[in-house]
Amino acid sequence: MPVAEVPSGGVRRRRSGVRRLAVVLLVLVVLFLPPWWVLFASGVDWPLPVFLVGTVGFAAWLVSFPFLMVAGHGRRRDDRAARVADTTLGMVWVLFTWSVPGIVVDLVLDGFDAGGTGRARIVAAAVAAVSAGLLGWGHFEAMRVPRVKRLNVHLPRLGEGLDGTRVVVLADTHYGPIDRAAWSARVTEAVNALDADVVVHAGDIADGTPARRRAQSAPLGAVRARLARVYVTGNHEYGSGAQGWLDRMAELGWEPLHNRHVVVERGGDVLVLAGVDDVTAGYSGLAGHRANLGGALAGADPELPVLLVAHQPKFVPQAAAAGIDLQVSGHTHGGQIWPFNFLVRLDQPVVHGLSRHGERTQLYTSRGTGFWGPPFRVFAPSEITLLTLRTGSARPTS
Repeated sequence: MPVAEVPSGGVRRRRSGVRRLAVVLLVLVVLFLPPWWVLFASGVDWPLPVFLVGTVGFAAWLVSFPFLMVAGHGRRRDDRAARVADTTLGMVWVLFTWSVPGIVVDLVLDGFDAGGTGRARIVAAAVAAVSAGLLGWGHFEAMRVPRVKRLNVHLPRLGEGLDGTRVVVLADTHYGPIDRAAWSARVTEAVNALDADVVVHAGDIADGTPARRRAQSAPLGAVRARLARVYVTGNHEYGSGAQGWLDRMAELGWEPLHNRHVVVERGGDVLVLAGVDDVTAGYSGLAGHRANLGGALAGADPELPVLLVAHQPKFVPQAAAAGIDLQVSGHTHGGQIWPFNFLVRLDQPVVHGLSRHGERTQLYTSRGTGFWGPPFRVFAPSEITLLTLRTGSARPTS
């Protein structure tokens, strides 16, 4: 009897799925094992009931995490599951971060025969206390209205009439499973207090569709600006209905810069505000969605200064090649939870702040206004950015 052949494509997909699952499991074990070892197993010599409760608790935590992530961020999009999964991710990352040096300290002290019999418990208590303190502080930092970061940016091609133009930058609001409609309203109040000429939203507006995050995004309609309010898509929109978010922002009175530009005038001088789709847009399958700088600048006078909004800093080589004066980006969150900023730096040219690229182009990378996933910000505070554009030599000053 002939044996039915399994299509080679199906085999490859199955093997690929198995490999991905193996990688996920390996990462989870790497993240969960050091905290468990430091807190319950590294010579702390807890009574057996304490050891068993701690071990079973960590095992249940580890096993439940991937299921909660799938329920919260998969097809079901269960906000309750997402809140638990995201909080777990932040907690275990912080515990892992401080457990690793805890293990090193314990080994060093053991090598010098220092610390006595209570050494392991002291290390465990220190790791637990530092982690708890950082998580509490980090949650407060994530949920607060961001502080305003003020910066002067000198653009040599900027006309005298535009000197002093106030550009407020929002990015990475990430309206999501935690209902932050009230927070969004307070952010709007903070923006309006800055008396902006231009307000920019540099993408990653939400995790969820416009209908699902309608209440959280509604306060953006009350943002005030003398000259323009502009918005571009980030990578997260391409999992949450990018075209719907472009339409939603237009409904709220913003100018969606979907590979296009607008021109603003002040004091007889002109500034081009251009925007491109996120660099991941081309893989989304949405017709007409890709980062197209040529399309964004089509018809613009090449002699005019250009402020380009592009979600990811990594777009800056294209901006520099085109002679853009200033690119404004977000995406990095400044790392959000230290030391994740070092991993971000592997993917992006800049993690935060003002930087120069090529002869003319400057890049401002915001740490972001909200947070993604884990409701924590550790050594990476959120920000509302006020950029004051100045004429003259391009020397960044604060």
